[in-house]
Amino acid sequence: MTAASLPKITYTSANVDLEQFHAMFDEALVRVRGASGKEYPMYIDGKAITTTAEQLVDTSPIDASRVLGTFHTARPEQIDLAVKAARAAAREWAHRSVEERIAPLRRAAELIRERKFDLAATMSVEVGKSRLEAMGDAEESADLIDYYCQQMLDARGFVREMAKMTPIERNIDVLRPFGVFACIAPFNFPLALSAGMSSAALVAGNTIVYKPAEETPWTGLRLYEIYRDAGIPAGAFNLIQGDGHVMGDALWRHPGIDGVVFTGSKEVGMRIFSEFSAKFARPCLLELGGKNAAIVMDTADIDMAAEGVMKSAFGLQNQKCSATSRVYVHKFIANEFIEALVAKTEKLVIGDPSERDVYFGPVINAQAVERYERAVAQARAEGKVVLGGTRLTRGAQAKGHYVSPAIATLPLDSTLFRTELFAPFLAIGEITTFDEAIAESNRTEYGLTAGIYSGSEEEVARFFDEIEAGVCYANKRTGATTGAWPGAQAFTGWKGSGSSGKGGCGPYYVMQFMREQSRTTIHTSV
Repeated sequence: MTAASLPKITYTSANVDLEQFHAMFDEALVRVRGASGKEYPMYIDGKAITTTAEQLVDTSPIDASRVLGTFHTARPEQIDLAVKAARAAAREWAHRSVEERIAPLRRAAELIRERKFDLAATMSVEVGKSRLEAMGDAEESADLIDYYCQQMLDARGFVREMAKMTPIERNIDVLRPFGVFACIAPFNFPLALSAGMSSAALVAGNTIVYKPAEETPWTGLRLYEIYRDAGIPAGAFNLIQGDGHVMGDALWRHPGIDGVVFTGSKEVGMRIFSEFSAKFARPCLLELGGKNAAIVMDTADIDMAAEGVMKSAFGLQNQKCSATSRVYVHKFIANEFIEALVAKTEKLVIGDPSERDVYFGPVINAQAVERYERAVAQARAEGKVVLGGTRLTRGAQAKGHYVSPAIATLPLDSTLFRTELFAPFLAIGEITTFDEAIAESNRTEYGLTAGIYSGSEEEVARFFDEIEAGVCYANKRTGATTGAWPGAQAFTGWKGSGSSGKGGCGPYYVMQFMREQSRTTIHTSV
């Protein structure tokens, strides 16, 4: 069986022969670990670029002493070179037919499926993803590319015949690319979000300067290799590496950048948004943070709610923009729900997530450990930590960034219900009415995902109408607030969680990388 022929794994389903899956994953881990420790260039206009700048050392959160690779980083001159290469390639790429742009992108999706085990193994050791989470990331990447290609086909390239005001005119409405996009990616879904953002921009006719997160340069390099091998022309997709606070700012501030697509923190995203359009408004597509709530009402299936909350709170160690980080549970069932949630969480296997059957791995870096420890200390002062709250340092875990999944009961006025942590800490508060649950859920600057568990159809309907979030779930056992998939759930942030109100995975994403032009031709008689 080939990798591409193995049935698809998503974040909420794994209808595959797991014995075959694990055997193929083990083989991929051997290949990936054997390739560790090399030195890698950037790629600009199809050429390998090395610099004398300080190199980025990529280590694993599983074992911080394990060097995965060293990567040449960009200085201002390399950023300028990359932007100029993208601008030089923009005209030819934009003037290709829709079919000519789609062909290499479809091939890229095929290559991802062919290489998905090596890609997943890379993400597992580089990010600390479990095997199934890592494979879901790879599978989603391919599906995102195919989905965005299909959007262009379904819209006939976004060319539309318009009404005539006079018999002698012809009016056509077209969407055309902006030009050059800076694509700045996060660490947590280093392939899916990078492939999604970049492929949407590319299929729309833009060219790209791509910067992966500083924690995931190896996965970023693998995406570059996929696009190159698929036939994306030199200059249309350029890879530069470096620290986000230094090099990332220099990239989007470059005067040759026409648009920015960014996934990351609200703080950084809003700074980009506020400064990027100093001269005139330019597209700035942001998917930012979340402080996502799950509501558990007194009519809920408690076992379902506990399982759904546990999976969304502690999958990828809560390092998802969509992760459940707070729960509002009806006081009549609070004790029973917490007991069930704690019991399920205690069964999680914690350790090296590249190993079979490990669900819960390390957080990404030492800064994430510090955020976690500060939250736990605050929770102990304000409420009660009912599970976890410790740094894990026994045996091999001492070499990585390991903490235990933490659950705390807190008063509703605690700032831990509103501060994004991106760490495995779950805050639980008691509510007495549905109205209170909605009010507390909406009492945050974020609005990405939300979930409810209720046996009342009326409450579920009101939840969808009144919750201030873009991605909403009701009674979802496989994840209270997580699991969006291309073409099934648009991933759309409201309020401080996004900039456009139209998200990735959804039907309106690609058109945001294009601007409208009206074309009127007057046909005069000869």
